[in-house]
Amino acid sequence: MARRTAWNSVLACVAALVPLVANNAFAQDVDSNPLRNAYFGNLHVHTAWSFDANINGAIAGPDEAYRWAKGEAIPGGEGGPDLKILRPLDWYSVGDHAEYLGSLPLMADPDSPVSKHPLSGAISGDDPEASFNAYTEILDGISNRRNDPILGDPELLASVWDKIIEIADQHYQPGEFTTFAGFEWTSNPGWRNLHRVVIFRDTENISDHAFSAIESDREEDLWAWMDLQRESGAELLAVPHNGNASDGLMFPIGTSYGGSDVNSAYAETRMRNEPLYELTQIKGTSEVHPSMSPNDEFSNFEIWDYTLASTATPPENKVGGYMREALIRGLALNSEGNGNPFKYGFIGDSDTHNSAAAIEENNYTGKFGFENSPEHRLEGPPGVSEAAAKQVREFSSGGVAGVWAEANTREAIFDAMVRKETFATSGPRLKVRMFGGYGYAEGVMDSTDWLQAAYDGGVPMGGDLPAATDGQSPTFLVAAIKEPDGANLDRIQIVKGWIENGEQMEKIYDVALSDDRTDGSEPVGNTVDVAAASYTNDIGANELMAAWTDPDFDPAVPSLYYARVLQIPTPRWSTYDAAKLGVEIPEGLPASIQERAWSSPIWYAPEG
Repeated sequence: MARRTAWNSVLACVAALVPLVANNAFAQDVDSNPLRNAYFGNLHVHTAWSFDANINGAIAGPDEAYRWAKGEAIPGGEGGPDLKILRPLDWYSVGDHAEYLGSLPLMADPDSPVSKHPLSGAISGDDPEASFNAYTEILDGISNRRNDPILGDPELLASVWDKIIEIADQHYQPGEFTTFAGFEWTSNPGWRNLHRVVIFRDTENISDHAFSAIESDREEDLWAWMDLQRESGAELLAVPHNGNASDGLMFPIGTSYGGSDVNSAYAETRMRNEPLYELTQIKGTSEVHPSMSPNDEFSNFEIWDYTLASTATPPENKVGGYMREALIRGLALNSEGNGNPFKYGFIGDSDTHNSAAAIEENNYTGKFGFENSPEHRLEGPPGVSEAAAKQVREFSSGGVAGVWAEANTREAIFDAMVRKETFATSGPRLKVRMFGGYGYAEGVMDSTDWLQAAYDGGVPMGGDLPAATDGQSPTFLVAAIKEPDGANLDRIQIVKGWIENGEQMEKIYDVALSDDRTDGSEPVGNTVDVAAASYTNDIGANELMAAWTDPDFDPAVPSLYYARVLQIPTPRWSTYDAAKLGVEIPEGLPASIQERAWSSPIWYAPEG
């Protein structure tokens, strides 16, 4: 965790940038597909410009982050190897913490006033314990909204924000590679996670600073600030994440952390500002917890069961922390006249704190810079407690956001996010589409123009079905195709949620199975060779499709549906690391996992 000399190279890189260009400089002809393409990327990415990333070993800044996403090798830090993605992404957004944005790296710059900070010696020095203690002191100040006048100097923070915007514009190549300017608002009252990543559609009329949790840790105040930006001509959205670490605060019952009643006004404000939820990332998957859905045999997937406290404390409250329960509760709230504050589309994302999203199990480089070696990922770095090392071992690889957009541009990708035509994956770039409608022709998916028919006759994921008439039941069209050179598919499931006699209900339907199976209780098998950390595609399917009509549909009952696509079992990142080191997999970690994708939901509401 010791600090570092690379900030000077980052400063030199920033100084070499051309001045901020006007957005009309990006205007050019870009190929557009009205039936939309899948574009993969990450918007939850931290670099050495985030206070916690800097202290924990990151040396690469935003410029290097974008270069990594485009396929270049970048410094990994901590004496480890360079970082390089196996297959480049389509889009990327750096979302460094707004709190003390870019301040801590300046402690190593003798020409900066920040280097005179009382903690700069500990942060920039070679003593891990001193560095960690200084980090704890800084984080405690942020958590309790005590602004450090040096690290939180408004002029300094505004200048760093300007540089982040410039770097994003510098790397934007419409039609080839898309970037967004963004930041993370880092509210964590009582070490309970309420974080949101905020991104802007473009860099016209953009804010003069990044709103921080030191200014306010209430989500209502973040949304009010976002509304002010809209009044100034900006377009932006926020994406919450890690409800699993919120101790029930993320999807509140009755009253929000900020003191608002969870009513129609709260619901409208929340959904206006944050249409998407980050369902899976390095700090675990928060679709569902096994204790809340005991009949879901695939619910125990990459559960990271901790708050943000350094004591490795699990949250007491699961309800309010997981998406499926909140989705269904939102139906009840809406039927009671309180609106639906949890009507979210899905994305996956990273939360890397080392510039590289670390989305590939066989190329995993950890969340923090100090994890840039397999020994440190499996055993923890020197001086770290066993409890903390266990938390690191239980990190997932990063997830990925998939969007269905007409073109690889800021406008098209942002608009896809707003309409929720998005999907989450746990890392692999498999593609999933879902549509819902009435009266689709039998065999519609056998036609070469089924996509056009799907759009013409229904709504895509993220949409709302109209009320059913004349005894109709909705049909859902779902298609999934494996990642190129990736693992085959096991199955497609549709997860249904509804309200029955005031109770929250859920059911999972296997709608497409590989290998000619007809019973979803029959497992697909497992080809993983643990010692070699390898697998084969002798089982599973390249692609799966289904046209499924809900056999239990009641037109009088509000409901929602989303698709979950499972791959065949493949080695977890820790299995690859253990094989590389020639050691046993640490106790408690699965040797193989079934990576997956989730479509955004489609909602149904009866008339009235």
